[in-house]
Amino acid sequence: MDGLIKGLIDVALGAIGNDDDGDHRSGSQNPDERSRSTWSQVVSGEEDKGEEENSGRRQGHHRSQWNREEEKLGQTEEWEIAGSRPSRRPQKAVHEGYEKDEYGGQHDNNKNYWKQKEEKEESNDGWETVGKKPPRRPQKVKMDHWNKYKQPASGQEYSDEIEHGINTEPSEEELDDISQACNKLWKLDLNRLVPGKDYQIDCGEGKKVYQKEDMAEGSLFYWLNEDVFRRPTFSRFCSLLDNYNPHEGYKEVITSEESQEEAAFIEEISRTAPIKYLFKYLSAKGIVSENYQDFKRTMTNLWFDLYGRGGTSSCSSAFEHVFVGEIKNRGEQEVSGFHNWLQFYLEEAKGRVDYQGYIFPRRRGQTPDSETQLLTIQFEWNGVLKSVSSTMVGVSPEFEIALYTLCFYVGGEDNQVQLGPYPVNIKCYRFGNKIGSVFPIAEC
Repeated sequence: MDGLIKGLIDVALGAIGNDDDGDHRSGSQNPDERSRSTWSQVVSGEEDKGEEENSGRRQGHHRSQWNREEEKLGQTEEWEIAGSRPSRRPQKAVHEGYEKDEYGGQHDNNKNYWKQKEEKEESNDGWETVGKKPPRRPQKVKMDHWNKYKQPASGQEYSDEIEHGINTEPSEEELDDISQACNKLWKLDLNRLVPGKDYQIDCGEGKKVYQKEDMAEGSLFYWLNEDVFRRPTFSRFCSLLDNYNPHEGYKEVITSEESQEEAAFIEEISRTAPIKYLFKYLSAKGIVSENYQDFKRTMTNLWFDLYGRGGTSSCSSAFEHVFVGEIKNRGEQEVSGFHNWLQFYLEEAKGRVDYQGYIFPRRRGQTPDSETQLLTIQFEWNGVLKSVSSTMVGVSPEFEIALYTLCFYVGGEDNQVQLGPYPVNIKCYRFGNKIGSVFPIAEC
């Protein structure tokens, strides 16, 4: 009996010892921790910085790793498909029957971990994981024709000019009242999308700016009609979004191909009603030349010329800050800029944006819904918080360019205007003779 008791004690002690060893091994660095540390390196830019220093700062340009991977995939694949995701993890992009993780397959531990986690969640006997966001509908973005935009602007094909029946002449009342001029731009936005027909959003629940809870059960965008990306101004706009490193303080180097993309974008939107109205408005006030070609060059310089921000020269531009967004790395990281709905949609589809709910409107009874086209929201971008951001959903790129340019040249820092049904303050910050930032603030 004594021998039996001693044997049982030895077995029990051995099991305890094995558990301790196992905890020590898994505690040194489990796959989840490796995944989070890799994600943090991508956000902080440490991974890219070391890689580019070792390669002699290729092109003299700190381009983020996720953009480089997109470029590589975009050259070989016709479609980009982005789909469901758990919150806050790298998204897998599926291309023509094979899978590659977002960072080019370099993080095998991450990929294996998430694959194991998904398999585990699928075999959970019908139980639903609390806090997990529902899967997104897969969305397709036509990308193969974007390479054409890198050709010289003079050799590209553009849309026809707007029909002559559309009145783009500013009235005397509009010339005297910036609010009426901005509302005219709203009416001239013939490319604006229709909620429920071209896209559907789910605003989720509301919150105060200081609240940290994620109040959105799912993504902001439920679906977007893929035909939207065949619209010339939308397509050309989206092709510009991957030309930048989002980390503030890294010098941007614009290649000749990217410069051609910029010029081609300005040429395309210059054929639309909002930009033609803008030109006639500014030329009537003597702000720009009456020569349309000179005006296009002015627009290109205003939106795409590089300037310094955060102590580094040539690291930012009006277009990058307002539409693409930047991540401040000084002190606590935060997202600045990023006021465009198309950028939001694309980044959310790739799993880089985590929508966390709308900010309560100032007036009670003004709760946003799926039809609302002016939203004040909170989200995380690559794990970095944007506590409050306003964006106009479904508007065209030409409308936003025209609206913000008009307020920059004619308005002040605060511009109380009417845009269709929405009273808005277009906040405009100047950076010398450049646009430092410009964005809408809902006044209701």
